[in-house]
Formats: sequence, structure tokens, C-alpha cells
Amino acid sequence: MLINNAQASASGVPLKDHTTEQFDLAMYSGLYAAFYYMQACYPYLKETKGTVINFASGAGLFGNYGQCAYAAAKEGIRGLTRVAATEWAADGITANVICPLAWTAQLEKFAEAYPDAFKANVHTPPAGHFGDAELEIGRVCVQLANPDFKYMTGETLTLEGGLGQRP
Repeated sequence: MLINNAQASASGVPLKDHTTEQFDLAMYSGLYAAFYYMQACYPYLKETKGTVINFASGAGLFGNYGQCAYAAAKEGIRGLTRVAATEWAADGITANVICPLAWTAQLEKFAEAYPDAFKANVHTPPAGHFGDAELEIGRVCVQLANPDFKYMTGETLTLEGGLGQRP
């Protein structure tokens, strides 16, 4: 199994103020990283009929304020994942995306560094709490790696306590 979750970005910086360097940071730490890891792991994934789980974000799904590079990288990851799902299905490899909303140290730093962007983008989900990274996000990863889920591929799961609802 391969899980790509790494990402750095200048979240909170409006599109009009984003620099090329800030944009590159998001692309290289997120989209390019996922691309390189997927390529490197392909032989093992093929041998084991493995699973790829890439993390994306509601920032891309919903166009969050101040997150242009982060959103673009995450949407690129979603596209990359769908291509892998199509191309690698014959090899028994599944590839899916999770868009989580969990309270983490990084989200707390974002709230402190960019309070306006945090207020505009981060809301308490209908579930009444932010997800627990291990219990509510990690357990879904474990299930996606289970052989019972081998027919599910190319999908995006929003684990945002009800905020990620979409048609």
C-alpha cells in the first residue's frame, strides 16, 4: 500500500499575491511527490495487487479562499489518481483519494498564521467535531486497503463530517 499525504503550501495567501515560488512549493511537495512515489512503487504495487491512497482536500473541491496553489496541487493529485485507477486496474491495483477534515497541529498553525483564511474556510462539520486523524481517517485507509474494497477505484471520498457533501 502507498499513502501520499505530504504537502507544503502557502495557504492563506490570496491568488493575486501568490508568488511563483509559493506555487512551486505546493506543486513539488504535493503533486510531483505523489507522481514520483507512485512511479517508484508501481512494481511492488503490481506484484502485490496493492492500493494507492492519495490525500487531496476540500480546498480543491470547493475553491477555498487563499489556497490557490494548495488547491491546484490537490486537484492535480485527484486527476493523477484517476489516471492510475484507469491504467493500473488491469494489474489489480486500486487508486483512490481521501479529502479529510481532521484537527491537526498543521491546521492549528494555519489558524494562527492566517486567521482570515481560516475563518473563511474552516467550519465545524455537521457531525459536530473535526475528525480524528487516526480513528476517523486512518481507519478508512485501512478499509480501502482491504481486499473487500478491490472493486472500488478512482473514487474521491470526502471525510469531512458532512461538510464535503456534493452531487
